[in-house]
Amino acid sequence: MADLDFRAVVLLLLLLSGLSCMRSEPPDSRTVFRFNQHNPVTSLDPAFARSQNNIWAVEALFDGLLQLDDSLRIQPSLARAWAVSPDGRTYRFLLRTDAFFHDDPCFPEGRGRALRASDVVFSFERLLDDAWPKPGSWIFKGRVDEHRPFEAESDSVFVLRLREPFLPMLYILTMPYALIVPPEALAHYGRAFRQHPVGTGPFRFKAWAEDHALVLLRNPLYFESDRSGRRLPYLDAIRMSFINDRKTAYLEFRKGRLDMLWGIESSYAAELLTAEGALQPALREQFTFRKQPYLNTEYFGIRMGEQGHPALSDRLVREALNLGFDRQAMLRTLRRNIGRPADSGFAPAGLPTFDPIGVPGYTYDPEKATALLARAGYPSGRGLPELTLLCNADYQDMAVFISRQWEDLGIRCRVELLETAVLRERMRQGQASFFRASWIADYPDAESYYACFYSRHGAPPNYTGFSDAGFDRLYEASLRETDPGRRGALYRSMERILITEAPVIPLFYDETAVFTRQDIAHFPAGALGSLRLKHVLKAPSVRGIDLQQGVRGL
Repeated sequence: MADLDFRAVVLLLLLLSGLSCMRSEPPDSRTVFRFNQHNPVTSLDPAFARSQNNIWAVEALFDGLLQLDDSLRIQPSLARAWAVSPDGRTYRFLLRTDAFFHDDPCFPEGRGRALRASDVVFSFERLLDDAWPKPGSWIFKGRVDEHRPFEAESDSVFVLRLREPFLPMLYILTMPYALIVPPEALAHYGRAFRQHPVGTGPFRFKAWAEDHALVLLRNPLYFESDRSGRRLPYLDAIRMSFINDRKTAYLEFRKGRLDMLWGIESSYAAELLTAEGALQPALREQFTFRKQPYLNTEYFGIRMGEQGHPALSDRLVREALNLGFDRQAMLRTLRRNIGRPADSGFAPAGLPTFDPIGVPGYTYDPEKATALLARAGYPSGRGLPELTLLCNADYQDMAVFISRQWEDLGIRCRVELLETAVLRERMRQGQASFFRASWIADYPDAESYYACFYSRHGAPPNYTGFSDAGFDRLYEASLRETDPGRRGALYRSMERILITEAPVIPLFYDETAVFTRQDIAHFPAGALGSLRLKHVLKAPSVRGIDLQQGVRGL
């Protein structure tokens, strides 16, 4: 970006943030959806969309074969129909013929062309290219056929072949890693494709000041329409800012300079929500509050085996820790009831393929916890070595809340704060015997959670080093099982083993607090934390902005 015209970028950012004083400009019906992402986007290449900041951007620019609706049901996208062979190994997709890549200099005369099945082959083979390693490669490695995994039978028919049946594969194809890119763009831009994205998505790239903001414009040729036949998306533009201080972003939202606030923290929680977790009455005419399920389990992990804490090698102690604190009180006190107590194991409710109801987990029972400590040889905690819980600053208040409740049982636990990157590295190296962590589903299937405890998996995802032969057999059987009912039974059996052995202390199943201005409608409610904005409506409010000519030099 050596040719960046800084003044032009600043002008655009001021205009799109609503700071322009050009009151004499005539009204403009264009609508811009403005929101903040605390972490800057690092790449606009879907093969590198491993974190929320990148995912939100690429989901607006690209499409995959399939997509999820707000109920996590699989829906068509670039593929308008598909079929799976009886043995569960061959997937055949019939592609749309009205999906076009965005206009871009990588194409002849700068005109985007129609999607072809060979583009899907290219995109998937690219993920497996070891010459340029990509974090998204794991979705296919070890799963697809070694000799002929991807094939374009014609321009409109794509075939995917697996080594063994794997029921979650359709869900995996909805992930950002599986979004489709054109080979011309990679040939033209090379690794600079991260800054020059070309997709078929509802929005197209306009400008990116990497530490400040990203601007995307409506794709007028997008193939999807609403039920009345109106072409999507409704918005004319998206502006994503990168304000890393959450309180500053909150103030920008309150001033009307952002249309959405995602998440909540203690510094401003009381200003927005009542103690019961409802929107403050004085704000109800300005904002809409949505509490959405989020497929994320927050937990304390316990390193098993020789690398673990000696006292935590005793299952009775691990059970006592699980029983020794009040999850509901914790959520009420610290999160204003945003979230649900993790009282049915590791995998949360809301997964289309598995319902953990009927698998009892741990609830607050100090009397039983005391009895378990006595059985373990630590009556009232006497003789139990002090525990050290590794945690980052964002969860310090929660760790302290729980450790104080454990003190009532005689359990001493010191909370040690680490930078998030340091904590993750120690978890990867098996050097964290007791740690706070979270697991967000990569796709809405319980297998994404139980993979964390398969003994053949290293860290990640198996940060606890858990190893159980019975669990491994069930997990392997679930990978081969194609009947959803029998697969659910295997999942329940795996969950019971985890509850019995207690390698983790589930804290809560996450929910997302989302605040939008009253002029925003049709806001998405996906439980995977995605932000698909093609259905969002906004009343015209941004005036006098020339979205097409607002940036020069990028």
